Amino acid sequence: MISADQELDFKALAKQTGDRKIEMVPLKEVQALTGYIRGGVTALACKKDYPVYIDELAEICDVISVSAGIRGLQILLAPADYIRAVKATVAAIAKAK
Repeated sequence: MISADQELDFKALAKQTGDRKIEMVPLKEVQALTGYIRGGVTALACKKDYPVYIDELAEICDVISVSAGIRGLQILLAPADYIRAVKATVAAIAKAK
């Protein structure tokens, strides 16, 4: 999870996961894997417990906005609550656009 005004740093995330390379899941596979349509994917209630990584800058925010499982519906919560709920790993995984 990264801020909307950032880009995912694939190399930094791969380093965190221990993989040589990572890539995004093809859009046509997202719903089958997560149970959610594009724009509604959330780690809060996925079919499966996927590893979640959140950029370290989230921790300086009082509140973050995450998908609530439906496109256009968001939940506002404290970063620490989200991190705890999804068992996220906090790491530097974002870069400026």
